Amino acid sequence: MTPKFANYPCLQGKTVFVTGGASGIGADIVRCFAQQGAKVGCVDLDADGAAQTAASIDGTVECAVCDLRDIDGLKSAFADLQRKLGPASVLVNNAARDDRHDWRDVTADYWDDRMNTNLRHMFFAIQAVAPGMIDMGGGSIINMGSNSWWEAGGGFPAYATAKAAVHGLTRTMARDLGGHRIRVNTVVPGWIMTDRQKELWVTEDALAKQVDRQVLPDPIDPIYVARMVLFLASDDAAMCSAQNFMVEGGSI
Repeated sequence: MTPKFANYPCLQGKTVFVTGGASGIGADIVRCFAQQGAKVGCVDLDADGAAQTAASIDGTVECAVCDLRDIDGLKSAFADLQRKLGPASVLVNNAARDDRHDWRDVTADYWDDRMNTNLRHMFFAIQAVAPGMIDMGGGSIINMGSNSWWEAGGGFPAYATAKAAVHGLTRTMARDLGGHRIRVNTVVPGWIMTDRQKELWVTEDALAKQVDRQVLPDPIDPIYVARMVLFLASDDAAMCSAQNFMVEGGSI
């Protein structure tokens, strides 16, 4: 059955910043916002991937190349996008890497790098855009979580810990920013069939086990995560904040 998705006129002309927008779920998020008529700023370390994503989209997409582990570089990238597109009404903290690692091999430096890669930049991105949202009278911030820790998934303890912490970040920032009508929510994807997942970890047996855990019988395409992000950015979600929105096929 071909899905028929909703249109959100309230997003037309809005400025949206998306981290990790060059590929995977992030690229679908960039594409979906552009299709709604939003002005999209894509922040990613992969310059070629970001340029290819932008070139494939009919809409306003500006790219800023940045290693989000470098907080000064992050601030500079967001400032550059703001000069080009105006202050962001929507921030999507999507960038992350779910690299596998054995708990026996984790060093202090590796642990810190995983926190910097999967968590720390989210706070500083919020810090960079929230003043503009306050001046505009509101906004929407969407942080990307993961159901890996909900399912007690193993094989990447530093990643799972960082993603668990995303929910705490969402809840506390929703309280701190709520008085300014800035909504902060977490989208929680399950195992999403991005190109990266297919290339590295999807096997026939692993996919069958995953679908068996879900109450819905289909593998999950990245578009469904992007559509949840659109909803949370829209006026339809005006009274949604400090919550987790699961896109995981009903995994149990």
